[in-house]
Amino acid sequence: MKNTIITAALAAACATTLLSGCGDKTGRKAAEIPYGTTMTIDKATLLDKIKGGWAAQTIGCTYGGPTEFKYKGGMINDSIPIIWYDDYCKDIFAEDPGLYDDVYMDLTFMEVMAAEGIDAPAESYAKAFANADYKLWHANQAARYNILNGIMPPASGHWKNNPHADDIDFQIEADFIGMICPGMPNSASGIADKIGHIMNYGDGFYGGVYVSALYTLAYVCDDIPTIVEQALRTIPEEANFHRCIADVIDFWRKNPSDWKQCWLAIDQKYTNEKGCPEGVWNGFDIDATINAAYCVIGLLYGEGDFFRTMDISTRCGQDSDCNPATAGGILGVIYGYEKLPDFWKPAVDRCENINFPYFASHGIDSGFLFLTRRRTCISARAIEMQLKTIAKRYQINPATMYPHSFRHRYAINFLKRFNDISLLADLLGHDSIETTRIYLMKSSQEQQTVIDRVVTW
Repeated sequence: MKNTIITAALAAACATTLLSGCGDKTGRKAAEIPYGTTMTIDKATLLDKIKGGWAAQTIGCTYGGPTEFKYKGGMINDSIPIIWYDDYCKDIFAEDPGLYDDVYMDLTFMEVMAAEGIDAPAESYAKAFANADYKLWHANQAARYNILNGIMPPASGHWKNNPHADDIDFQIEADFIGMICPGMPNSASGIADKIGHIMNYGDGFYGGVYVSALYTLAYVCDDIPTIVEQALRTIPEEANFHRCIADVIDFWRKNPSDWKQCWLAIDQKYTNEKGCPEGVWNGFDIDATINAAYCVIGLLYGEGDFFRTMDISTRCGQDSDCNPATAGGILGVIYGYEKLPDFWKPAVDRCENINFPYFASHGIDSGFLFLTRRRTCISARAIEMQLKTIAKRYQINPATMYPHSFRHRYAINFLKRFNDISLLADLLGHDSIETTRIYLMKSSQEQQTVIDRVVTW
């Protein structure tokens, strides 16, 4: 098949003066998106754009990874360096694959599509995601709990059952929807309706719809401001999400040269976290709306430059790996892989053939048992601190709660049930039975109990 047909499926014609209204200092007209018409794209170009979207998403996620939620409620100063090297993506895939939740969630949903077709029901997506072999956070985590306990979508993502309904989760997982619906934002919204309500509702859902629309329009238009504004037509005007993104666009029109002033204006108006329980009382904000605003700030003020777009979206702070992943991925579709700057390509080229973790088909049969949220080995110190936190919760003296106390208790209980010190020494890994003899010693309280029982005269 030489050519692929693309239908720009929104019904209304695109206005030619979208960005030239009163007070607009950009001095430009918007490009036209040929809604209601049929376009063609050759297969090689289509594949190149898809590859560009995935590659750029991975680059953006990796670039912003070290700063994720380390800058809460503040910008990352230009003086703070953000590293990059050719083996960076490869190293992260090997050492910290949990960083790429933006990617492996997409893969789960695409596996469902591959098995059941593009019209697969919401229940199939929900069960696949709920039973997948990777850790989830926030809205995704709550949705998994709901689904495993019989609460299926859309109720699994509704704010009555999911306190994280407005969080970013679906927003960072919606990229693939736009990439498989080139030039078809209505079709993308239809798929989003089934998948997005698994974990989100309201503004959290709208974030995913908006991102999928950005991707689908990137196939038929290379003008960033036009894409940003036209994608907003998929969101109800009365929604808080719509108002926030519209404010970003309006500020850019009037102040197209200083993204930091735009950040300050949006921060003052839209950063009061009301949903995520973790963010209500601190600077942590994983809300879809504000993080989508950071993506749009990067896209508009980046002016189509790949690095600048990623860097601005990252330096806006908060979820600073997901935001450059989204902004970079949209540029990746516009550019196509071949036209991405050569500086970034070695990093993704070197991990292209690596089997991605968390999928049984990849034959994962080894690894650490106790993991951090980043899927790395948890340290003994971290376990100790978690135990002390649990002790406080259940009103146990934290000074008595440490990992070795569980090993000690196991040894004591073993000897009470099966008095074989030689076997216990083997189980505990002691080189000498003399080391194990400590577990035969009684505490002062135990000694007192024995004496009180034996000495009766």
